[in-house]
Amino acid sequence: MNDMKTALISVSDKTGIIEFAKNLKKSDVKIISTGGTAKFLKKAKIPVISVEEITGFPEILDGRVKTLHPKIHAGILAKKTKQHIDELKKYKIRAIDIVVVNLYPFEEKPSIENIDIGGVAMLRAAAKNFENVLAVCDPNDYFNIIDNIKSSKIDFAFRKKLAAKAFSHTSYYDSLIAGYFTEEPFPEKITVGLKKSSNLRYGENPHQKAAIYQMGSGKWRPTEVPVGEVGSEKQLQGKELSYNNYLDTDAAFNLVTEFQNPTCAIVKHSNPCGVASAKNIFDAYKNALACDPVSAFGGIVAFNEIVDGKTAKEIIKIFTECVIAPSYTKDALKIFSQKQNLRVLTIHVSAYTNSSKTEFRSISNGFLVQEKDTKIFDKIKIVTKIKPTKQQLDSLKFAFTVAKYVKSNAIVLVKDTQTVGIGAGQMSRIDSLKIAKMKMQSINNSLVLASDAFFPFRDVVDEAAKIGVKAIIQPGGSLKDSESINACNGHKISMVFTGMRHFRH
Repeated sequence: MNDMKTALISVSDKTGIIEFAKNLKKSDVKIISTGGTAKFLKKAKIPVISVEEITGFPEILDGRVKTLHPKIHAGILAKKTKQHIDELKKYKIRAIDIVVVNLYPFEEKPSIENIDIGGVAMLRAAAKNFENVLAVCDPNDYFNIIDNIKSSKIDFAFRKKLAAKAFSHTSYYDSLIAGYFTEEPFPEKITVGLKKSSNLRYGENPHQKAAIYQMGSGKWRPTEVPVGEVGSEKQLQGKELSYNNYLDTDAAFNLVTEFQNPTCAIVKHSNPCGVASAKNIFDAYKNALACDPVSAFGGIVAFNEIVDGKTAKEIIKIFTECVIAPSYTKDALKIFSQKQNLRVLTIHVSAYTNSSKTEFRSISNGFLVQEKDTKIFDKIKIVTKIKPTKQQLDSLKFAFTVAKYVKSNAIVLVKDTQTVGIGAGQMSRIDSLKIAKMKMQSINNSLVLASDAFFPFRDVVDEAAKIGVKAIIQPGGSLKDSESINACNGHKISMVFTGMRHFRH
């Protein structure tokens, strides 16, 4: 027997609502509805009772006040106890068994007038009283609700599940509004709205479960995000993206967006193993690959410009997990289609350049929050007797930019605008240099070196001189800076200080 007698429907997103309402009527459920929704249902020849008929009070203040009334909220909040039932009878209030509400589209169109008040209040009231009222905020639940009403299978677990979804819905909604109003970078309380895009096969390792969530629009969150896509990536072909793929593609594309000239970055385990800028994308890829072709196997390849067929032919010569770029020519996509498992993503550069300036890192029972590292340096100071040439300065800036994306301790060796050796993630800086040297194909006499942080000793300078480094860029700030400066002068190496560190943990 159906004990659902009355439903209140007030929806902004009217997807599936007509079919849902028709099925409610078939189950002898009376429908109360508000302005726009009531008109919509009446147009579909579905009889409804207007909120005004229930409250005896018209909508006022341009519709800002219509459901905030005891005859609505008492009907939602009443429990099935004798006391509550008697009170409803005393004040001639109709009990409401189902509340169907989704909220004004603030996420799509942020504005003061799109901040829902009554809808949030009704949904929260229904969720609080979930043992007696169904709180419905997701059109995807309509079919199951009708099915359960018909079969009288509305149990405690189902009610609680809908309530949890309702509170999550209003919490997410409020987080968007809080972000809209928040001006200071680090307020006392931060609310971050996350919406699940999909489950992932697993996390960093197969025994770890994982999912990916999209951050809602607002000051705290990336903008210009296509519906259904995470960040702003759109997958054109290939296997499902893994947890690690997302981390690596994000790192790779962030790196290439730092450059104006055609640039390619090849990333493995969140570290670049080759980066190059050139006159065209083809040369950029070839030069990036030349840095460390062994590590590039199974890597992520990112570009900041359209990828053509000629470049695509080179990419598929080795195993590549993923390619990410703003766009591709038809020839390139045809060539990539030969490798069915190759993940090919397209992405808008603006989604990264306009993204949130704040980043979050999880720790046990909390989060670290910081401004993103969006700078390279404000100015440089030449600290050696020998000054770098204009070409060396360009190479130094390129190298220091790449170093910003290499796990600390980071050493980057560059010739012109092409990495030739990268040392990442070592506990001592000299070991990072040794690794970068090991990656080099041959000794070169026109290299520049970038370090993400200062040299605590002169050993890096002495070792760099042995492999042909002619110019160095580093933040400076060590107690022993003078030793490194003297070493550079002795080896006839120019060195510049940036005064800006780029640790990456």
